[in-house]
Amino acid sequence: MTQLVVRISLGIAGLLLSAAASAAQPGTPAATVIAIPPITTPDTGVKGNEMLGLGWQATQLIAADLRQTSEMMPLPPNRKDYYSYPEVTAPTFSKWRAAGAKALVTGFVQSRSDGRLTFGCYVYDVEKGRELGRKGFIVGGGDDWRRAAHKCSGLAYTAITGAPSMFDTRITYVAESGSPDARVKRIAVMDSDGYNHSYLTAGDTIVLTPRMSPKGGRLAYVGFTGGKPEVRIVDLASSQQRPLLDGDSISFAPRYSPDGTRIVFSMMLGANSDIYVAPATGGIPQRLTTSPGIDTDPSFSPDGSKIVFESDRGGSQQLYVMNSDGSNQRRISFGGAWYASPDWSPDGEWIAFTQRTTAGRRIGIIKPDGTDEKILTSGPADEGPSWAASSRELIFQRGAGNGSALFRLSLDGSEPRQMSIPQGGSDPDWSGLMD
Repeated sequence: MTQLVVRISLGIAGLLLSAAASAAQPGTPAATVIAIPPITTPDTGVKGNEMLGLGWQATQLIAADLRQTSEMMPLPPNRKDYYSYPEVTAPTFSKWRAAGAKALVTGFVQSRSDGRLTFGCYVYDVEKGRELGRKGFIVGGGDDWRRAAHKCSGLAYTAITGAPSMFDTRITYVAESGSPDARVKRIAVMDSDGYNHSYLTAGDTIVLTPRMSPKGGRLAYVGFTGGKPEVRIVDLASSQQRPLLDGDSISFAPRYSPDGTRIVFSMMLGANSDIYVAPATGGIPQRLTTSPGIDTDPSFSPDGSKIVFESDRGGSQQLYVMNSDGSNQRRISFGGAWYASPDWSPDGEWIAFTQRTTAGRRIGIIKPDGTDEKILTSGPADEGPSWAASSRELIFQRGAGNGSALFRLSLDGSEPRQMSIPQGGSDPDWSGLMD
């Protein structure tokens, strides 16, 4: 049993089955130049000053959000560009044309009698002088204004690019600290910009493969409680945890269905690992694969009708797609390498993967029918990709020295950008929009 647990642990970490593009940078001339003057307020007096201060913080956060993308180039916000409340819906387009902006974000924040805040956000096409979108949000006190700012960033991003937003989302990963021979691993979760960082486990046992529910309210991961791997579920609001399955089964590699009602995972029976699916609330699992060998790392298509997974049933680690009931299993990777950790993009167009060759591990994408394979990174120690809600970015881990770090990667061919986290990190996962 000890050897079996060690084998599974290595597999979940990416070793079970035996383990670029042009350099255009974010903010290239192809990016849309967008102006984000200070968010204003209809409030007056002391409360008005307080709201203007909050609006300025939100303005800076919106600019920071959009600056992280390859499609947008925010002009540096300047307090001297203050505008009155009526100008929120009647901006001076000539001013922003002269500044070189193609798009404009305006907005307001207003206090409410119940202690909450009202945010309004507007996006404009500066060249044509017309509105592209508007949205209002009511949020609580404290740091809830940050979510309103992320939503405003999302409104601007979607209005200009046509792609879904990825700012009001969460990221989970395995936080790693300590020496290589005494590694401490904890499940961590944070907002997409690294704020609200917290740990969900204490670091007193091995933890692997954290996976967010679609709206980021729950999380599935593998814990070695009792000395064997099992899928566990965490409710982020209450911090309550429970095993997905009853009994002493060996389960690992979980991932939520797009509607959050099911979890697909691997379960070990003897030397064989197969794909199963179970209700997210727990219950009797349904077996989907029966081939000899190791079937693992399943991921649903965005409509829930199909599942991609990795398997060594043909003699080497490859990608397979099947219907969500287990029927019509077929191999899609034929690139002369080993393929692992597939993740289906939210728009359904691509499957991201880790490719392993004698030269190392790299991140790539492939169409669900196995065509148009592309390698996006140069390696040699890149793995574990996870999609942003926009389907235009990935997050992945890159090995460095004795540890690893998290990187964001745009599909436009720009260089990966390292994320700022308090310690080393591995096995990231990106949620969908929180509401």
